Amino acid sequence: MTQYWKVGDLAELTGLTVRTLRFYDQIGLFSPSNQTDSGHRLYDASDLSRLQQIVSLKELGLSLEEIKSALDGKQISPAEIVKLQMTRVKEQIVQQQQLLEQLQHVSKRMQGQALLTVDDFTGLLQAMRVSHEKVVIERQKNWEHRLNALGSFIVRDNEGNQSKEE
Repeated sequence: MTQYWKVGDLAELTGLTVRTLRFYDQIGLFSPSNQTDSGHRLYDASDLSRLQQIVSLKELGLSLEEIKSALDGKQISPAEIVKLQMTRVKEQIVQQQQLLEQLQHVSKRMQGQALLTVDDFTGLLQAMRVSHEKVVIERQKNWEHRLNALGSFIVRDNEGNQSKEE
């Protein structure tokens, strides 16, 4: 017997919001495979698989349009998505490990009451910058996407209002 989740249950299970899941459905990115007689969305395991792919590609920096195109056109397999995500996580681990090593070095020198050198400071600052830049770039992409979506919504809304007035 197939297990189904309603939109609220799926949101709780995945950590996404109901609003996000409904938006994904609205734009045709992620639609439920079934619905109740009263019209409630019902998701199954294959839907979860697609959602995992969507979230993974989003974390890799793709826009929702790019994700839809890639998944609908079968341009990328689920195995490739997992492989890309593993590569990204490994890169993040290396960056965080470098930052940790720099912090440990500086901490050790401070505990030994040694003066910190210019190299100590620059090494630490560079490690921090690389870590911080990644976060800033991801936030910037996220905000750009949200602003673009809002702009598209406003344009569609205005076009709808103009056609009603005519």
